[in-house]
Amino acid sequence: MSPKTVALGVMRGIGLVAGLVPRGLRTRLVFALLVLESRIGRPDDAMRQLYHVQDDLERILAERAMAYGDGIHPKHRLTRYHEFFVDRIGEKARVLDIGCGYGEVARAIARARPNASVAGVEIEADLVAQARILDNPPNLSFLCADATRSLPDGPWDTVVLSNILEHLQDRVGFLKALIAAQQPQDILIRVPAFERHWHIPMRRELAITFFSDRTHFIEHTQDEFHAEIEASGLVITEMKTIWGEIWAACRSDDT
Repeated sequence: MSPKTVALGVMRGIGLVAGLVPRGLRTRLVFALLVLESRIGRPDDAMRQLYHVQDDLERILAERAMAYGDGIHPKHRLTRYHEFFVDRIGEKARVLDIGCGYGEVARAIARARPNASVAGVEIEADLVAQARILDNPPNLSFLCADATRSLPDGPWDTVVLSNILEHLQDRVGFLKALIAAQQPQDILIRVPAFERHWHIPMRRELAITFFSDRTHFIEHTQDEFHAEIEASGLVITEMKTIWGEIWAACRSDDT
């Protein structure tokens, strides 16, 4: 029996016992423990510890949100960010969604634009497998590939980068290579914003991670985003900050 199986069994047992305690009492006990933890040591150390607890809670919330949405994260319908992409894509466009995950954005685009041709590219094979078995329209396809090394043949009218750039170390180099190879008319970008809450600069001041994902290399300030887009040879034609994110429509400055 693997350690993971044992750990899951122990957690299930603890859960059954905890379930015998009224929910209100459980909540008060957890809160009391957190207050006690916050009073141990210096305020800066207590804040670091509480932020670690917050990170763990965020991971639990994300897992429960996926379960609540039957495998589809509720953020897709609640923030309606798909519409930002769809509204800026032509009826017969060739669309490339890079880093498509299990395909929710690409699927929304393909359904809204049935005469468009939509391709989703994802490096994680298990996510591509999941994307392919879902209810996909005929104008949508998926490819398992590393977008920093190979992409389907262009040119593409529109490239979608939804929560992708922050995962890349050389973002400017990637965008320059993408523009040169794929010659898109439009690049639609969504990234997390640094200026989304006072907790973010506070975390940086405390010298602990302030990224929403441990695989991020950056979470852009608006000035950083503008500078990188300009250095990539792109012009921002439209930009909005909403839901703690930056949403931008860009075009090559040669267009």
